[in-house]
Amino acid sequence: MALDLNNVLVIGVSSRALFDLEEENLIFENKGIEAYRKYQLQNEEKPLKPGSAFHLIKNILNLNQLTKNKIIEVVIMSKNSPETGMRMLNSLNNYDLDITRMAFTGGEPLNQNLIDGYYIDLFLSKNETDVQIVIDSGLCAAATIMDSPLDYQNTDDRVKIAFDADAVLFSEESELRYKTEGMASFHQFEQKHENEPLKEGPFASLLKKLSNIQSELPERIELSPLRIAIVTARNAPSHLRVIKTLRKWGVYVDEVYFLGGWPKRKILQSFGAQIFFDDQVRHLKDTCRWIPSGQVPYNSASPLRKIL
Repeated sequence: MALDLNNVLVIGVSSRALFDLEEENLIFENKGIEAYRKYQLQNEEKPLKPGSAFHLIKNILNLNQLTKNKIIEVVIMSKNSPETGMRMLNSLNNYDLDITRMAFTGGEPLNQNLIDGYYIDLFLSKNETDVQIVIDSGLCAAATIMDSPLDYQNTDDRVKIAFDADAVLFSEESELRYKTEGMASFHQFEQKHENEPLKEGPFASLLKKLSNIQSELPERIELSPLRIAIVTARNAPSHLRVIKTLRKWGVYVDEVYFLGGWPKRKILQSFGAQIFFDDQVRHLKDTCRWIPSGQVPYNSASPLRKIL
């Protein structure tokens, strides 16, 4: 029987993105695998602290309680061995996280078959190399998770995910035009082509699946416990193409903020984002101090990599 995951969101998350393993990682890097293994075994019963992706994962798993069939699956993807991974498994139980699928590769690198084999829609990791492999493969959305905000408090039981627009939800075509031709040319082109849908970016399929998930929940879409926001540097007159593209994709987005290049941090705090995805480090350096954030890298062949 074929596996049908059309209405199931599958998130692959590394152990370092889900839990705060920075101290342990320093032991591994500075003292080696033997010291790391010894430390993990000695602290096996001590729960790990939440990492940057923890609150997103915890809240999004709770959506399964609202439906008859599971609509969210989370897969732990770790380079630990099963032995050193025991502390993480104990931590899952401690936080009552309903995660039943996992991959312990024992130090072996991530590869495309692993992502494909677990049917991943979104991959979250602190390893830039692993994320770049996934982005280059085009198999799914992927982001490098930034360090945990120092004083972040998640006070909302709902799921709140925020996205940048160009080079994240939409292709990098418009971003490239702005970088190479300037703001006036960018606005002129976007206004002239506002009725033409923007091309899909690396997170477009994820956005569409999230919209499908919203339709599976019992509440009216306006009152959904899964809320989606777009927080973009675009502003009038380039804003209409974004809204019209979403309409043609058949995607419902709860909130959109056109900032015209102004800082995003306070808007994201107002929205209450549990994760924010952006392609530009200059934005993320500010937001990651306050909001869990993930950088969406450009494809290795992208001309934007050379420009930036």
